[in-house]
Amino acid sequence: MFKVRSFFLLLLVLTVVRGISQSKKVWMELADNAYEKKDFATAAVYYAKVLDDTTVLKNYVLPYETQIVNLKMKSLFKVPELKVLKKRDSINTAKENIVNSSKYDFVIYRLAQSYRQNYDYPKAAEQFKKCVERKVYPDAPYYYGLSLMAIKQYKTALYIFDQYTNAHEGSDSLMKLAVKKQSACYFALDTLAGKKLIKVKLMDTLVFNRGTTSFAPMYSLSNDKLIFTSARKGGVVTDPEKQDSKYFCDLYYTTLEDTIWQRPVNFGRPVNTSLHEGAAVFTPEEVMLFTRWSDNNRNESFIYMARTLNGRFYEAMKLGTGINTPGYKSQQPFVSTDGKTLFFSSNRPGGKGGFDLWMASIDENGFIGNAKNMGAPINTQGDEITPFFHNISNTLYYSTNGLPGIGGFDVFKSSLNVDDSAYQAPINLNTPINSSKDDAYFIMERLGTKGFFASDRVPCEGGHCYKIFEYINEPVIFSVEGIVFDSETNEPISNALVTIRDVHDGEEPYFIATDDKGFYSTPLKPHLEFFMKAQKNKYFGSAASIATKGLTTSSVIVQDFFLSKIPEGDIEIEGIEYDFNKFTLRPKSMESLNKIVDLLKLNDNLTIELSAHTDARGNDAYNMKLSQGRAQSCVDYMLSKGIPKKRILAHGYGETKPIIPESAINTMVPKSAEFEAAHQKNRRTAFRVIGESKINIINKTQ
Repeated sequence: MFKVRSFFLLLLVLTVVRGISQSKKVWMELADNAYEKKDFATAAVYYAKVLDDTTVLKNYVLPYETQIVNLKMKSLFKVPELKVLKKRDSINTAKENIVNSSKYDFVIYRLAQSYRQNYDYPKAAEQFKKCVERKVYPDAPYYYGLSLMAIKQYKTALYIFDQYTNAHEGSDSLMKLAVKKQSACYFALDTLAGKKLIKVKLMDTLVFNRGTTSFAPMYSLSNDKLIFTSARKGGVVTDPEKQDSKYFCDLYYTTLEDTIWQRPVNFGRPVNTSLHEGAAVFTPEEVMLFTRWSDNNRNESFIYMARTLNGRFYEAMKLGTGINTPGYKSQQPFVSTDGKTLFFSSNRPGGKGGFDLWMASIDENGFIGNAKNMGAPINTQGDEITPFFHNISNTLYYSTNGLPGIGGFDVFKSSLNVDDSAYQAPINLNTPINSSKDDAYFIMERLGTKGFFASDRVPCEGGHCYKIFEYINEPVIFSVEGIVFDSETNEPISNALVTIRDVHDGEEPYFIATDDKGFYSTPLKPHLEFFMKAQKNKYFGSAASIATKGLTTSSVIVQDFFLSKIPEGDIEIEGIEYDFNKFTLRPKSMESLNKIVDLLKLNDNLTIELSAHTDARGNDAYNMKLSQGRAQSCVDYMLSKGIPKKRILAHGYGETKPIIPESAINTMVPKSAEFEAAHQKNRRTAFRVIGESKINIINKTQ
């Protein structure tokens, strides 16, 4: 009786297991088919069904592995992930291990990849951890590290990447990427340690973030009108019975009234169609450029142009092959404030890898030229997307996954040097603008105090959808600091006066005294240009120019000064020339005197004697009269430039103060080069400081 009962129990178990196996066969086929079609959401569902839980698959199915093999399910033996492995002994060993491994390993690896490709990083990390522990797939640690970064577990990710690169068992290309990801982990840990004062908030659902996705905010010719892209109910479709508009992207606009963004308006036809439209920008001539693409061919997207007349749009037309390349994607156009340059992202041939940023000139007639790759340091072997150029600060903002960052796409900025048209090394905007997910479509209002961007950091149905965020910049604080030195000894000068003036005289000047180490510092107001000077009694002052105008991030400007001591004797003014036997100044002389004018304006506490000298040829009385007249002509010119009369004394010395005595000149060969040079040296114009008022730093504003 016991044997009969045991037999029926065994038969029941075998029947259940067989039924489970048959179901898993169907689920496996569905999962593999979805995976091959890159429908990773569906693949994840069915791979999870195959696994069910550790009780169903691991404890029941694996003991009956021969039965599963006898089902001849081809999908169980396909291991396409092996194609990245290199032909080295250690890798060949790993490959052999994979081929002979259980189907359980294959399923959890596929499930992990499906979760990762569907941006469900917590579940991906959970499955990749199993893969790493079982040591079957050599490249599983790399993907495990990526998933950990996406959920902000940077320390663990750093450890995993380190183990992966030291093992030397993965593919060469992924190990190189892993090294970069290690840098990204260090960067993220360093960034998260700092306290950021930028305020970021998710925009309200009713206006901006209704529907399945919203992204690509862009100012529309002013800060109080915004255009953006959204997929939501009420969009433009051809057949409402068959098409659900919440899955089709359209362009919308909203206006700011009394600090409230109004209900968004769909641009309607002919801009929006039953295809996808998004990422738009207006030129100064109110021409809209935007991206259009179709689900029927995900390998292409093109930039279109729609002209307006009295607020109504003409039918949009696709830009030419100079911008759009068949078979590739051109997208996310941005036009500079002056309307002369188009920026966009494209994976067209000729780039550095993946999507690159490109630019094209726009002439006065609105004709757009051929695209030119922006090259390094902007573009990398990764992807660069969503360009935005801030005109006031001459700064390009864009997103990339090709530079060390916090995770996914990060927003970077690169300043343009207007002198040589070269972009500087990109700088990561850090948190809270960037997150462990994808952050893009960054824009900034004119004065740089606030703006918008899009991010998929908020969990949503389907695992990956952009939402629009607003940010308010941390208070932008500027200051200037430096040290005042003696130019000869390089010793610091204490108690020197540093004056800072708004060049447009719109603000009160700053006055700062240096400390005992020659150091000074003071805050500066934004959006201004400043003239600076440092002064100290017995020294000539020194000047500099600085500006906070155009700066959008807090900055400490360093400006040192080097002061030269005032000599006791004459200082020759080179380049002073007169007409023969006349007092008249030549144009070249005026250029030289302008430097002395600037010197006196800078050193407004000094009084000088301007002297003229002749050689010894000619009688004494004539030379004295000639030199006095020439000195006075110099002074008269300087008075005409605004120097007060009481600060300049004209004095002609004739031949009474020669540099080279006449007795020495008489020993030279008459009319020789040496002879004439000696006379020329005595014919000179010079100045010397004869008075200096005390530079009073008491009662000055600091």
